[in-house]
Amino acid sequence: MNKPCQFTRRDFLRTSLVASAAISLVPRHVLGGPGVTPPSEILTKAVIGVGSMGRAHLSSINPTAKLLAVCDVDAKHLQAALSKCGPEVKGYRDFREVLARKDIDIVHIPTPPHWHALISIAAAKAGKDIWCEKPLSRTIGEGEAVKAAMAKYRRIFRLNTWFRFEGAFYGVGVPVRLIKKAVQNGLFGWPLKVTLGGPTGFDWKQNEWCGRTDLTPQPVPPELDYDFWLGPAPKKPYHPHRVHGTFRGYWDYDGGGLGDMGQHYLDPVQYLLDKDNESPVRIEADTDPQDPDAVQPWRRISIRYADGCEIIFDGENKDKEAAFIAGPEGKLFRDFESDIPNLRAKIQSLPDPEPQLTDFIQAVKTRQKFALNEVNGHRSCTLVNLAKIAVQTGRVLHFDPKKQRFIHDKQANALIHQPMRKPWKLRV
Repeated sequence: MNKPCQFTRRDFLRTSLVASAAISLVPRHVLGGPGVTPPSEILTKAVIGVGSMGRAHLSSINPTAKLLAVCDVDAKHLQAALSKCGPEVKGYRDFREVLARKDIDIVHIPTPPHWHALISIAAAKAGKDIWCEKPLSRTIGEGEAVKAAMAKYRRIFRLNTWFRFEGAFYGVGVPVRLIKKAVQNGLFGWPLKVTLGGPTGFDWKQNEWCGRTDLTPQPVPPELDYDFWLGPAPKKPYHPHRVHGTFRGYWDYDGGGLGDMGQHYLDPVQYLLDKDNESPVRIEADTDPQDPDAVQPWRRISIRYADGCEIIFDGENKDKEAAFIAGPEGKLFRDFESDIPNLRAKIQSLPDPEPQLTDFIQAVKTRQKFALNEVNGHRSCTLVNLAKIAVQTGRVLHFDPKKQRFIHDKQANALIHQPMRKPWKLRV
């Protein structure tokens, strides 16, 4: 017969002290608890492309994810990034080595735009979620491939522009959410004309992002793998103006001010006009003939939808009296001035727009689409790319919004799917 268990007060105290000591040896960040996230809940990230924009992604963009890797084809950029990181962060030259790591959850892609689609698709295939810089893609065809890849591999995608859901919207001076309330409740009437130019608070940075037509070949600096930097882009002689801080001035890599600011400006406007599932039917650019290599300034671009809504890109800041939004029932000007009496008070009483998921970490953990994703982001990036094609061709273009192709225009359609330099190819 077993003896009854006897457990004295001394035994209890001795056991409690041993247990307390053991617990005290376990770090708080491992146990979790109020205000502390356990390791199993911490998402990890890598940043591919650590130039001036890329270095902002190290800590200030998506700061709650733990950084494990950085990558760049320029050794100086890579070393500058590593100098800002802890010892657990490893540096790479080839993004494919980063994607092969199983311990990375999220990949940030602040490279030049001619790499956005290829790396996004490769990351999706590798099982990573993606935080990509704007513009989403350099061409409409690349955007279609990104959209298809995210659906096929069931990845979470976030585009790095945020004005549709937070922050004051440039010259208008208030969050887009408040303007959305006015638009969706018909305060301005319908259809609407939206003007984006200097007088309404939208600077297209045209002179800042012009390409040069007088480039003479220069020696490639030893720290830069120029062939890898070009990647899918055509092989052209190296000149420092083609790369890094001034690459936006060349059609092979971006599209000047349209590429830099276009998705910042146009994505919120698309949201305001409720056009996330629709594309325009007519695009026209007023421009001098463009150089085939270097982006040059344009004067005006007009995008028109089937219902009569129009977006004007004012590249010369000519219309000093322009309203940001103009409709048959009223106008909204810069700094939230309006010809509608008591507009702010009226907006306060209106119902709020549909809620959006604006926490990327939550989107990743719950597998729900982020507010600005590959679907609506591709649609607003298409506006950017339509405008670029109108500038490059210099004529009126007619677009089929269902087929996502130009009508009877081989030259314009050729710019939708542009060839990539071997061995790079879009493979979804």
